[in-house]
Amino acid sequence: MENYFNYFTEIEQQYQKRRGTGLLLSTLDWALIETWKDAGIPLEAVLRGIDDTFDKYDSRPKRPKKINSLAYCAQEVLAAAEEMKEAAVGTAREESRAAGGLGAGEIAGYLRSNAEKLRQAQVAGPAAKVAEECAVALGEIAAGLEAAPGHPPLEDLERRMTVMEEKLLAALTMTAPDEQLVRMRAEADRAIAPHRSKMPAAQIEQLMKQFVHKRMLEQATIPRLSLFYM
Repeated sequence: MENYFNYFTEIEQQYQKRRGTGLLLSTLDWALIETWKDAGIPLEAVLRGIDDTFDKYDSRPKRPKKINSLAYCAQEVLAAAEEMKEAAVGTAREESRAAGGLGAGEIAGYLRSNAEKLRQAQVAGPAAKVAEECAVALGEIAAGLEAAPGHPPLEDLERRMTVMEEKLLAALTMTAPDEQLVRMRAEADRAIAPHRSKMPAAQIEQLMKQFVHKRMLEQATIPRLSLFYM
């Protein structure tokens, strides 16, 4: 765990390790990880919550169903986060992860790759214009990083990536047919339904939004820009 931007990878690997298979994470799983990341839940709390969920599952004498989604871990993740908050543990560790590991050259390569993907995205109209503007901006940021090697300000970069992604989502939403949005929302409802009792209402609503956003980007073949996806 060299840096905090391994957040997604660490969670995926821990879930697969505890489940004992290489089961790919679903759209719902990835959206849930995003809600944890956006809520500022430390990586250590998520990993602990996953372990606690599987430990309780493994202790049962009968196991009629397998844990087939990260959503089953939601309650334990929130409980672990609350325990860490009360104990004032985790902040320093997460900040230290954020400070190291990613070099300018590595990030520049990631940005250039995403710029190329944006130029190949399946979009038209306003969304195509925004995608091209973002591709140009990514290229400029990459050039700046290459001109000043070292450890760049990750928080500033992440904020810029967030702004770009929000602009892309706004353009996609504005041009998407109502039927498409309704269909995605219904798909999200079906995916979340078995897990509603394990999550607070605010998290469910945020998860709905993340699910729909991820689906929209996938259909447009637009990459996730966040450094968390490196």
